Amino acid sequence: MSLWTRTIPAKETITIHVNGHLVTASPDETVATVLLRLGLRSFGRNPVTGLPQAPTCLMGVCFGCLCCIDGRPGTQACLEPVRDGLTVETEEAAL
Repeated sequence: MSLWTRTIPAKETITIHVNGHLVTASPDETVATVLLRLGLRSFGRNPVTGLPQAPTCLMGVCFGCLCCIDGRPGTQACLEPVRDGLTVETEEAAL
């Protein structure tokens, strides 16, 4: 079998709640990657300027990905792995 003809086994999916909607995700994703995949461009607003903010680094430095995860406000979505039943609320609730 050639390297180019190998099939990749399908990964299991899990379900999380984003702004009140059920969303499927891969267990190896972070909350931020799921939100970006869904098309969210802003996760909240800057507390000083009020301007929309979104993640720019995806490694925990910029704090542009803060949202409420499982009732914990101000959680960095880029550092939070998804798990079945997880609840995410963004300030923008743009879904």
